[in-house]
Amino acid sequence: MALYCDVALPVPVDRTFTYSIEGIAPVAGGRVLVPFRREQMQGVVVALHDRAPEAETRAILRVLDQEPVLSAELLELGTWIAGYYLAPLGEVLRTMLPLASEVRRETVYRITERGSAALTTPKQRTLEEDSADDLDHAVLSFLAEHGHARAATLRTKTSVTASMLQHLISKRWVERESTATPQEPRSSVRMAVLVPEARLPKLNDNQQLLLAELASAGGRLPVSAIRQLSLPSSTLGTLVRRELVRIEDVPTDGIFDAFDLPQDLPSSSVPVEAMMNDAQRETMLQIAASVHARKFQPFLLHGVTGSGKTAVYIAAMRRALDAGLSSLLLVPEIGLTPAMVAQLRASFGDQVALLHSALTAKDRTAQWHRIRRGEAHVVVGTRSAVFAPIAGLALIVVDEEHDTSYKQADLPRYHARDVAVMRAKLSGATIVLGSATPSLESWANAQRGKYTLLTIKERVGRRPLPEVALIDMRREFTETGQDHLLSRALTEEIEATLGRGEQAMLLLNRRGYSFVVMCRACGEKLECENCAIALTHHKSAAENDLRATADARMECHYCGFRRTVPKHCPKCESEHLFFFGVGSQQGEERLQEMFPHARIARMDRDTMRNHRDYERILARLHSGEVNLLVGTQMIAKGHDIHGVTLVGVIGVDHALSLPDFRSAERVFQLLTQVAGRAGRGELPGRVLVQTHHLDHYAIKFAAQHNYEGFAEQELRYRRLLHYPPAAVLTNVLIEHSDLAQATRWATQIGQWFQHQTLPGVRVLGPAVAPIARIKRIYRFHLILKAGSRKHLATAVRQMLAFADSKEIPRRHLTIDVDAVQLM
Repeated sequence: MALYCDVALPVPVDRTFTYSIEGIAPVAGGRVLVPFRREQMQGVVVALHDRAPEAETRAILRVLDQEPVLSAELLELGTWIAGYYLAPLGEVLRTMLPLASEVRRETVYRITERGSAALTTPKQRTLEEDSADDLDHAVLSFLAEHGHARAATLRTKTSVTASMLQHLISKRWVERESTATPQEPRSSVRMAVLVPEARLPKLNDNQQLLLAELASAGGRLPVSAIRQLSLPSSTLGTLVRRELVRIEDVPTDGIFDAFDLPQDLPSSSVPVEAMMNDAQRETMLQIAASVHARKFQPFLLHGVTGSGKTAVYIAAMRRALDAGLSSLLLVPEIGLTPAMVAQLRASFGDQVALLHSALTAKDRTAQWHRIRRGEAHVVVGTRSAVFAPIAGLALIVVDEEHDTSYKQADLPRYHARDVAVMRAKLSGATIVLGSATPSLESWANAQRGKYTLLTIKERVGRRPLPEVALIDMRREFTETGQDHLLSRALTEEIEATLGRGEQAMLLLNRRGYSFVVMCRACGEKLECENCAIALTHHKSAAENDLRATADARMECHYCGFRRTVPKHCPKCESEHLFFFGVGSQQGEERLQEMFPHARIARMDRDTMRNHRDYERILARLHSGEVNLLVGTQMIAKGHDIHGVTLVGVIGVDHALSLPDFRSAERVFQLLTQVAGRAGRGELPGRVLVQTHHLDHYAIKFAAQHNYEGFAEQELRYRRLLHYPPAAVLTNVLIEHSDLAQATRWATQIGQWFQHQTLPGVRVLGPAVAPIARIKRIYRFHLILKAGSRKHLATAVRQMLAFADSKEIPRRHLTIDVDAVQLM
């Protein structure tokens, strides 16, 4: 039996910690509770051995797993992520395990030896005769009697405040300790249950309707299902208060609740494969052959919008399931693709497991255990699902592989697409990266022969791609003398479309009502008090002027700061505040004025709070209840609405001027994706793009549906300027709440790079980040580029070693390998 084990802990250091094993037997890949400083911390055992460390070791407190929760393959994947993304292994492994609900953490306070001495020493020698010292004495006495207590208990029993507790800690009379104890997670669903034989008082129509729904469902319905009914939210609460209905928490087995999935979206009982055309079938057969060969094979599936890529995925997954093998499907955002989830449910039933951020911690844990037990062979989820403990994994599909949502914004900053490729390699599985607008990194890999390129060039049913027309807004202003939201051509096209009984979508990719508020007298721009970014004006429904109401607000979309709309300039007291720019909220208002008979809805982060909101609005679109939809880039996310024949793009020009080398690629992708929403039914589609930059290659190639032409042009620029995929890139952020400290550290690191000889590595900066302050944290950055990933990683590791020598805390440095955002 091994005497020691190495444990990876979720702390920002690049090392593991050795603990002694005393009478308990941990397993590699299993979790343990260990003491760390003044805390009890959960970690993962990565090695067992008999090598005695030089320093004295502490013993493991508790073994949480008798069997590994991370297989050897997943441990190897975690080790690769830590090395590739220069992230601490413990942080990586914590991200891979969504099992937080199995351990209960709490912070307690204990009296120290010094505190006990102060308590027993005569008061006149150590404590002043005042109320504060009386309170100190009360806290120390309570802790001496009870051993330890939580902060809430101390507040209740002694009235101590947080600042007073901190004062006792600074005196070293009290110490704070974090404890962790195992607990049994139970996934449950809230059910509304009819109370039997209850006397019915006088009820209104809504209450009678809800009771009838409950009775027809056998006397019980999930609360989530009741929320989808067209009833006031107060109806259920009223029936509960009147003791006609009670609420119960019913344990579940982890299978997703069907009521949380779309009910009113189109579906078919015909097998997916039976409806495929020749191009789809040929593509699917190539993928299926690779799956059955059980070897690593990466495919890039480039299919135009509406070509039926989802059907290919599902058919290939069905082939894998029929062979007793498992599949993993990654999607950018589960809430934006309810139709796909409905298709998967119809195709695979209870074989499907869902893993995504909208689940509670207990539900994620339950789903994870279902997968590990082999009860679900088809796993669907967002980026973290790439770590699911799937046995017999033979196929991984990354849908919309170009989407930036696959890049983790926090530590560890992994890219789920690239991690999925590595996982497929370690598992000997087939991986399919699918998109109508592949990332240039994936396209370059296909051109180099690293990926096998599969193409579907036609839409399902031989439907034509929509015709795209570009509208010159410079000419529009010259001819009309006014700056209109909608051009004359787009206005006429909307009127004609709605007049024919068809549907239209309008892309206006800015939230809120107006995105800049400026004083005409002094030029002051209203900015967030926490971030170096303009506040966005969100107008209330009743607001008709500049007067602030309870709903009208200025909001920061980075930190969430809000304030009311001012009547005067905060700087010069002028009343002349001007609102610049048109957001989706103002767009909806103007459309209602221009098309009073249209049935208009808006889709953005302000109206879409959860996946039920998406389902409702998509169901209304499918039914024809809504015939004009305006929104941000959400409307471009793979929605298949057959009645939409017109798409208008009101403004994407601003995105071309962002200080990011990927701005042209993102504009091309957005235009192509939103154009793909038109003409997916029996009627042809048409797209009108309003722009001031008709000659920009990204807009021209998008109008031509010419991905290959755009990729060739953009890759030429990337090679000239040494940007990915022609080079590898890491963004280094230096952050601190004190500007002087952030400046000092950035200067030190910049000077270190100037004096180093780093072969093949180019360093840009340090410079103030494009957004100089976020959440009161000042930001500087350096961009490192190299032709060799090995050389770049070596340079970054040397820089981190230098930062350690200068006592620059690691938590103030962000290392973003393969960064997708440079803002």
